[in-house]
Amino acid sequence: MGVLQEKLSSFYKSRWLVFVAAMWLQSWAGIGYLFGSISPVIKSSLGYNQKQLAMLGVAKDLGDAVGFVTGLLCELLPIWGALLVGAALNLIGYGWVWLIVTAQVPVLPLWAMCVLIFVGTNGETYFNTVSLVSCVQNFPKSRGPVVGILKGFAGLSGAILTQIYVLFHAPDHASLIFMVAVGPALVGIGLMFLVRPVGGHKQVRPTDGKCFTFVYGVCLLLAVYLLGVMVVQDLVPVSETVVSVFTIILLLILVIPIVIPIMLSFGPEPRNPEEEFLLPEPHNKEPGKSQLDSDEVILSELEDEKPKEVDMLPASERQKRIAHLQQRLLQAAAEGAVRVKRRRGPHRGEDFTLTQALIKADFWLLFISMIMGSGSGLTVIDNLGQMSQSLGYDNAHIFVSMVSIWNFLGRVGGGYISELVVRGNACWHVTGWTWLRGSLGNCSSHCLRVVWSEKLWCTVQFHHSGKPYRNTGLL
Repeated sequence: MGVLQEKLSSFYKSRWLVFVAAMWLQSWAGIGYLFGSISPVIKSSLGYNQKQLAMLGVAKDLGDAVGFVTGLLCELLPIWGALLVGAALNLIGYGWVWLIVTAQVPVLPLWAMCVLIFVGTNGETYFNTVSLVSCVQNFPKSRGPVVGILKGFAGLSGAILTQIYVLFHAPDHASLIFMVAVGPALVGIGLMFLVRPVGGHKQVRPTDGKCFTFVYGVCLLLAVYLLGVMVVQDLVPVSETVVSVFTIILLLILVIPIVIPIMLSFGPEPRNPEEEFLLPEPHNKEPGKSQLDSDEVILSELEDEKPKEVDMLPASERQKRIAHLQQRLLQAAAEGAVRVKRRRGPHRGEDFTLTQALIKADFWLLFISMIMGSGSGLTVIDNLGQMSQSLGYDNAHIFVSMVSIWNFLGRVGGGYISELVVRGNACWHVTGWTWLRGSLGNCSSHCLRVVWSEKLWCTVQFHHSGKPYRNTGLL
């Protein structure tokens, strides 16, 4: 009984359980990507024109972008408290919108509707922040894969919620707003005691590589499965039973990653003598200094004294060289042969406070690249409903799902490739990916200009000649 209780305690405190729970939370957190599906019913029910609908889209984007309040609350409240606040905002914002669309409460002015959309979408930032902060703290050496996978599931949530909506509520489009209001709130409340930073060994373990490979395999399987299901449902009439089977299989695929913490907690613990070097306990500590302060001083000196060519070595050789240099520094510092100096501020890859980040060029490089290169995708997502209707589709669900699936693959792949690149050349991690993201964002923006310009020219030709114009070049 004691062994079983110890295993259960290890399972509950497993960082992989936190990661899997964060994946489930993110699978419901990307409610902003469904705006293209719910905007047509809002437009028709409230009699809005395209300009008014665009204002709602801007409010949605602002709610999804204003996350600094979330970060401040995460410093003041426990993790479960931040999730509870996010669930309440999501439920109040989109729940009230659903009541207005279904004529159960009086219609509010446009500015009030913008506030509701802002509040409802802002709840998503709490889910994202809690998931990312918890998992990055639990996996400090695997930030690229962790962030890529979690952000990928946030993007995939549009396709997941659409499939569940097709099972329970189709073709009642207003019910999708109800599901957007209730679903993420319930999932957030259900997982609020699982998603949190945990103690224990947070360095690289021998099983981490296999576990991340397994998660990547599940991600690819999930994307391919959803893509196939969406295409089949769009091209072939399917019965409700078949849709139920599709949805059950989808939920089973989402549950598969729970195998990882179960195997690690209840299976035999692997032993590997080549685990990452850990700092030994110092024999003599200066008064007033904690163990954490001493470790940070040694790590700071190690970063300053480490030769540049060490970063270019293979992983195993690099760890041996760093461990050897670290041991020499510890011995020299203990004997008084060297004076360990304390550097100002953290180095790249370490934890920064907001004040420390604001004076770093990397922060502003990322900030400017996000401002300049990330708006084109939001423009398409916000207007998917109107674009699909102009092309003769009754709803935008298939387009929202496709965007979500490819968004998911791009984010997961970006995290994986980013981790490969940073292990080979740490400097390229920020600058290279920033340049690439900005270039792709600008490229997509130019493509949108071309498409919409040609669409406008086709419309002008139609009105002037009275003859329909079929543009085969865009197909």
